[in-house]
Amino acid sequence: MRFQVEREVLAEGIGWVARGLAVRPSVPILSGVVVNAEGDTLTLSGFDYEVSTRVELKANVEESGTVLIPGRRLADIAKVLPDVPIEFSVDQAKVYVQCDSNSFVLNALPLDEYPTLPKLPTVCGAVEGDQFARAVSQVAIVASRDDALPVLTGIGVNFDGDIMKLNATDRYRFAIRELAWKPEGTPSSSSVLVPARTLLDFAKSLNKGDLVKIALSDEGNLLGLHAGTRQMTCRLLEGALPDYEKLFPKEFTSFGSVEVSRLVEALKRVSLVLERNSAVALDFADGELVLQAGGADDDRATSRMAASLDGESIDIAFNPSFLLDGLTNLDASWAHFSFTSSNGKAVIMGKSSADAEADTSARYLVMPVRFHR
Repeated sequence: MRFQVEREVLAEGIGWVARGLAVRPSVPILSGVVVNAEGDTLTLSGFDYEVSTRVELKANVEESGTVLIPGRRLADIAKVLPDVPIEFSVDQAKVYVQCDSNSFVLNALPLDEYPTLPKLPTVCGAVEGDQFARAVSQVAIVASRDDALPVLTGIGVNFDGDIMKLNATDRYRFAIRELAWKPEGTPSSSSVLVPARTLLDFAKSLNKGDLVKIALSDEGNLLGLHAGTRQMTCRLLEGALPDYEKLFPKEFTSFGSVEVSRLVEALKRVSLVLERNSAVALDFADGELVLQAGGADDDRATSRMAASLDGESIDIAFNPSFLLDGLTNLDASWAHFSFTSSNGKAVIMGKSSADAEADTSARYLVMPVRFHR
C-alpha cells in the first residue's frame, strides 16, 4: 500500500473522523481509523458502535490497500507537519509516514478485529446545508450536557410534511427551529431523538453549498447524514422530549421589543457584578427597559435603554447566561418578548425591526428565576 495526499486535505479529513472516536474506548481497537486507498480516492472511516464517520479525500494512489491506524495520533501528526504532500507506505504491520524532512513509523492495528461499519440507511429527504447547520446550532445550545438524563442530551427532529422541526431542552429553557426540507417518500418515523453533540459536530463540518441527505433505518434506531464527501451514522436515543406544543404558552399578557445588540451589551456589563448563579432583573415599562444586577447588600449595576411594551408592565428576572444564549442565536436585529406574567414563562423570537412581525420559525422559551432586591 502506497499513496500521497496533501497535508491540509488529510489534516481536515482525519481531524473530523478522529473527533468522533471515543477518548477512552471500551475496546482498544476502536481507537483506530480505517484508511483505504483505491483509484484516486483515500477513504477514512471510524466507528465506536454508536457513531460512524466516513470521509473521502483526493489522493495519488500508487498501490491500493487498507490499513487500520491509531486515529488521534494520525490527526495530531497531520496537524503539525509542514504544508507539503505526505507520503504513506505500509509494510506488514508498520505504517511509514514521510513529509519533507520529517518521518514517522506507526504500528498498525489488527484490521481483522475491527467491526463492520454500518451502511447508510434509506434516504428520506434532503435539506440545504447552510440552513441545517444554523438550525442545529440554534437549538443545540440548550441541550443538556448531563449524561445522567440521556433524553435531555438529544435534539428532537420532527418531520411534518415539507417542514423539519428541531427542538431541545435542559428543563429550564426550550428552543425550537423550523426549516424547509425536501422529503423523498415517507420517513420511517415522524420524530427521532439524535445526540446533540453528534449532530452539532456534523453540522460544523458542512461546507457552503452542501446539500444534506437525511436517512433513517426502517427500524427507526439509526440516523444517517450525507453531505459532499462526508457521511455519518449514529444510533438514536431512546425516549422523547416533552411536547413543546403543550409547554409553549398560547396566551400572553404583555409584549416587549428591544434592540438585540444593545440588550446583549447591557447584559454583559451588568453581569460583571454578579456572583455565580445570580439573576438579572428586566423591568419593562412603556418606552424603557431597565436592567438591574445585584441586591441591596451586594455590588450592583443598572443599565437603561429604549424599548417598547404592549400590555401590562413586566418586572422579571432571568439567568443571564440563558438569556444571552437565546438572544445571540436569534439571527435578528430586534428581540420580541412575549410574557405571561412576571413569574411565568417568557418566549423570545426575533424580528427585523421594531415594527416588524416576529419570526415564529425560531422560538426560545426561558423560565424566570427569583430576584432578591
